[in-house]
Amino acid sequence: MANSAKPFKLQPLLFSTCCGSYLNDNIPAPDAQALMRSRYSAFVLERADYLLATWHASTRPSALDFAPGAKWLGLEVRSHTVLDAGHAEVEFVARCRDAGRATRLHERSRFVRESGRWFYVDGDLF
Repeated sequence: MANSAKPFKLQPLLFSTCCGSYLNDNIPAPDAQALMRSRYSAFVLERADYLLATWHASTRPSALDFAPGAKWLGLEVRSHTVLDAGHAEVEFVARCRDAGRATRLHERSRFVRESGRWFYVDGDLF
């Protein structure tokens, strides 16, 4: 008898289910992966306020600029590694189209948890 099971495919989450409460209601992301997903959404929405608020003070820039006309196409989280209760890493690939050219941002990001909130610290590009 042939196996008729279809391959499992992740369905996209609604913004309100995935990241909306973090961006709009000041609810802290429960882990580094949720913060990474919400920060991607903030890039899509050009929410510099949220990006700066979730960037660790030791590495936070004073301001952010967004590429005019850039269209974010998707985020793939490749791994989420909890190092200890206050440190984690998330490897991701974000796809973008800028001036008609497709680009990819592949990064292993480092996060730290302070006072019950996760913050993006920095990352290594691939």
